[in-house]
Amino acid sequence: MSAGPESTALSSLGKGDSLHQQVLASFPLCDMTEEDLTRNPQFCKLLATLAQHVDQTGLTVSLKSEMDKAEKKLQSQRCYWLRSESLHRGLQEMIQDFCVRRHHITVPPDQNMFHETLEKCLLVAQCVRQLDPSTTTNQDQPSVLGLNAQQVMELMPSEKNVQRMKQSLPRELEKHLKKKSLNLLSYYQPEWENESEGLKNSKLSHLSVQLNKEKKRAESLKETCRENSVLLQRQTQLYLSELIKCVQLLQSLVLDHRLKTQTELESKKLGYFEGKCELVLQKIKVEMVEIQLDTYTADAISAHRKIRDNLESELKACKVEKQSVELKLASFEILGKEFEALAEEYCRLRQELEMKHWALKEFTQYNDK
Repeated sequence: MSAGPESTALSSLGKGDSLHQQVLASFPLCDMTEEDLTRNPQFCKLLATLAQHVDQTGLTVSLKSEMDKAEKKLQSQRCYWLRSESLHRGLQEMIQDFCVRRHHITVPPDQNMFHETLEKCLLVAQCVRQLDPSTTTNQDQPSVLGLNAQQVMELMPSEKNVQRMKQSLPRELEKHLKKKSLNLLSYYQPEWENESEGLKNSKLSHLSVQLNKEKKRAESLKETCRENSVLLQRQTQLYLSELIKCVQLLQSLVLDHRLKTQTELESKKLGYFEGKCELVLQKIKVEMVEIQLDTYTADAISAHRKIRDNLESELKACKVEKQSVELKLASFEILGKEFEALAEEYCRLRQELEMKHWALKEFTQYNDK
């Protein structure tokens, strides 16, 4: 049963993004974002319900009403104090202006008497106030130099001079305030300084309205600046959060790219070293083949030399045998059938000799190549 009013209040505020925006508008001083409300829906509902009972500053309706009353009372007391303070400062300025003026020009006796009486009255009033600073307490105040207010009041000017001063005071105060207002008008609008007296008085009658408008405009700009500051702070937080996300995404992309690039680089390095190893292996194989060829060539040359030497020795032996056979053939030509047997032996030896000559020639050509 207790959830009924809260549900009605929440439905009156809105739903979704509208509810989030209204909650943020109801609590502008809270450091939170729409994303925070989205992540915490129960907290958002609590703030939406709380917004029905408090204002943007967090004050309840009853407390706000009491504070408004206290504020009005304070404004009234402040206005009263400002009027008194403005009057007191205006009188002091009149006295200061008179003191400066009488050092440059001759002042009429009545003016001199008026300002001296005014100065004495202000001094006595100030001293009396210092002797009795509070009229709302019943406690005894410590005396200053053993004086009391009655003793100081005896220093007041004569009653006759005081009455004259009071009669002239409104006129003199009006003249001083008018002069001060004209100076303020000239400062606010320098182009009006050379205008006629009547036009200045007309402008002066509207000066308070214009200053009030300027004040309200300044307050409005100040409030707008405060709202913009809160909005800027909120947007800055959103920007920083998005920036952090972008940086994290960029870091992940850089890491992925680095890993891919590192893999490709390692593959290229591996291919390079494999090729280099193959070249080194091929070079080693070539060197080994050359060493084997050199060894084989040396052995072949040595074997060929041995064969050549053997063939040359056999050739010499065959030549010697040929010569012996030719001698025998020449000595036995006169023989018949025995000569034929010797002739066949001679042919055989000759063919064998030719074969050895051919083998020796081929071997020599091979060595030359």
